[in-house]
Amino acid sequence: MSRIPVALQKRVRLGFALCALAVVVLLSRMGYLMIFRSSYYSTLAEELHEREREIKAARGRIFDSEGRILADNCTVCTVSVIHNQLEDPETVIQILSEELSMDPEKIRRLTEKYTSREIIKTNVDKETGDRIRARRLPGVKVDEDYRRYYPFQTLASHVLGFTGSDNQGIIGLEVMYDSVLKGINGRILTQTDARGMELDAVAEERVEPQPGNDLVLSLNIDLQTYAEQAAKTVMEEKQARQVSVILMNPKTGEILAMVSVPEFDCNDPFTLNTEANPETEEQKQDLLNAMWRNPCINDTYEPGSTFKIITMAAALEEGIVSLEDSFYCPGYRVVEDRRIRCHKVTGHGAETFLQGALNSCNPVFIDVGLRLGVDRYCQYFRQFGLLGKTGVDLPGEAGTIMHAQTDMGEVELATTAFGQSFQITPLHLITTAASLVNGGHLVTPHFGVRVLDAEGNLVKTFTYDTEKTIISEDSSRTLRYILKQVVSEGTGKKAAVAGYSVGGKTATSEKLPRRTGRYISSFLGFAPADDPQVIGLITIDEPVGVYYGGTIAAPVMAEIFGNILPYLNIPQEEKQQME
Repeated sequence: MSRIPVALQKRVRLGFALCALAVVVLLSRMGYLMIFRSSYYSTLAEELHEREREIKAARGRIFDSEGRILADNCTVCTVSVIHNQLEDPETVIQILSEELSMDPEKIRRLTEKYTSREIIKTNVDKETGDRIRARRLPGVKVDEDYRRYYPFQTLASHVLGFTGSDNQGIIGLEVMYDSVLKGINGRILTQTDARGMELDAVAEERVEPQPGNDLVLSLNIDLQTYAEQAAKTVMEEKQARQVSVILMNPKTGEILAMVSVPEFDCNDPFTLNTEANPETEEQKQDLLNAMWRNPCINDTYEPGSTFKIITMAAALEEGIVSLEDSFYCPGYRVVEDRRIRCHKVTGHGAETFLQGALNSCNPVFIDVGLRLGVDRYCQYFRQFGLLGKTGVDLPGEAGTIMHAQTDMGEVELATTAFGQSFQITPLHLITTAASLVNGGHLVTPHFGVRVLDAEGNLVKTFTYDTEKTIISEDSSRTLRYILKQVVSEGTGKKAAVAGYSVGGKTATSEKLPRRTGRYISSFLGFAPADDPQVIGLITIDEPVGVYYGGTIAAPVMAEIFGNILPYLNIPQEEKQQME
């Protein structure tokens, strides 16, 4: 018998050694996985046999200042299919097509997808969802969901905003307070076999959703309605492009109403509120974006003579002018190489500062602005908060477009003093005016008041600083007196309200480019004049015909004040009652 060659013996032994080493490595790896990684792989195995469906959480409600619901939820359903569980796809396609009013071929394409779950349709009304659920179709799931519902439809639409299909805020307060309003979604876990079929013998596991918190606003439905009705009326009468109204508590900054007509339907925010017929999706989206814009905070404009309130306040605080100071108006004022005219081309002649305010005389305010000078005037802009933003709790606030101090010459100073050559938002203007007439305390405009949980328990109260003083009480008192005289004796006479003293200022500003015949008429007023409880601003964009603020804007604010002052339980003044 021949001996096995030594070389072959070595190769055999090496082969056995390698095989033994491989077995040891494999056994070691298996032991490691079974002992140290068993939990991880057990979890993976369970997940392979688990199917998860989300349960949407109810979004928190939004209430007005009186506890009335502005934004709520209604129950809808989401219909979906699981391919592996469909026993009779043709029957499913037919039934879903009839119940959901959908193209059968679209449903067929969805049912043929090899996915863990394919959504057929969302926002299905509950009655339809219940009928589909009652058919007990294998592989068809009907899960309850929530859709945002706005009981007052168009009321305060630019303020409230709306939500998307995922129940997340898109614009307005809905997006600003999304973290407060959105809840925590729950889920349903079911067990499946190797084919992906749900096991009926194994109970499903549910993690219940947590509803979002409720938000209480300073906005009042009745005040919003009064303001909106008045805005719509004047818009129709004057064939205006747009009308905005803001009502605020000047002592706290609470916004009581904010109107921008035309409004849109929060329940149907993707339908245009005009007769425009866009030809492309891009054109339609542009029109939708324009419809959703809130002119009160998103758009700036030249305020015109309402800004004279700021010039008056700065001059009074600086002590460079008194009520009896003498001025002369020939109908214009020449500043450097510019001839800047007064609205009364023949001039007001000799007048005091008080009379200049009553007459809304541009040359008087040009002189006052030049007395202040660029440096001091710009310092008051900063002091009054005009160069920043108000901090309102709405998204997309625009900033003031003002001359840089280094670029501001005497002409720019002169035009700024009576409200031209710069731009500001309506909200910023009324906020500054409120801070000047309330005793001189800077306020932050806001809607949010407090947060409640789903049971109505207090979660949080919002606080806003009103401690910063921007002018003295004496200057504020004098300013209120001047503006009271503007309404009782000056250009704002049509803003007077029987039984109440009203202060305010009219404005008529020409839109850019000049000499196109397009104007913005406005009035900024407050009442009672000696102790303001409410302040309001109305802007009428591109009125047709007569366009003077004192003629068309002031009467609208008088109408609004006539409705809301009694509503707010503000007593009439005895002297005016006797008169």
